[in-house]
Amino acid sequence: MTRILAILFLSLTIFTSSYAGSDGENELSKTKNGEVKDCFETLNRGIFAFNQAIDGTIFEPLAKGYRYLPSPVRTGTSNFVGNVSTLLTIPNNVLQGELDIAGKNTLRFIVNTTVGIVGIFDPASAIGLNSYEKEDFGQTLGKWGAGEGCYLVLPVLGPSTARDAIASLGNYMGGDAWYNVTVRNDTHFFADFDYYASKGAAGIDFRAKNFDDINNLEENSIDFYASVKSLYLQDRRKKILNAKGVTQTQNDSDWEEIE
Repeated sequence: MTRILAILFLSLTIFTSSYAGSDGENELSKTKNGEVKDCFETLNRGIFAFNQAIDGTIFEPLAKGYRYLPSPVRTGTSNFVGNVSTLLTIPNNVLQGELDIAGKNTLRFIVNTTVGIVGIFDPASAIGLNSYEKEDFGQTLGKWGAGEGCYLVLPVLGPSTARDAIASLGNYMGGDAWYNVTVRNDTHFFADFDYYASKGAAGIDFRAKNFDDINNLEENSIDFYASVKSLYLQDRRKKILNAKGVTQTQNDSDWEEIE
């Protein structure tokens, strides 16, 4: 199933990227004022409506219940999914030339995985190893000048771009260590369920953290689809520029948590 999804992603993103010029962008993927163009808006809106139905049926009710869990449980869940995401951040730190940050993130991961019991607790922050901005292969491509391409909405996964969708394939081709030890390789310690459960937990955690903000945005937006698209693209550009620097793990509300 994963391979089928990867092929579908690759086919779609190659199609959208085929319109790009020598600088990675062109008239199709960029408007005259430089904004990312919604090349497949009709399709995107249809998928967006589907995702909204999934959210209303599954994620929103689960997030509502999740918010009633004791604070230590919610904090531990956030810590765990944040710790796992570090495995994707570290190689991208290296690819972006941020060797010092890669070293600090590696040390942070080791401390939290061992002393913090697989990342449920965060002793690393207590000794000054703060959480840095999350990185992924889409941000790395952006750092190296790859254009965003057309805006896309992916089923269940949500907002993306042609560049970020292509970069996501890196996770399934060996770039995500957590995926490697759970799904890609058959180990005695982890199974496929562990990977997908962690992704589900990350999605629910993200929805719960942003429960009121998302619902208020939907209620007050003339065009909720356009609002989400704008926020996503702004967030991605900010992350590529590393505008925030050091972030606090518990206040992290990255869109990437549900990808």
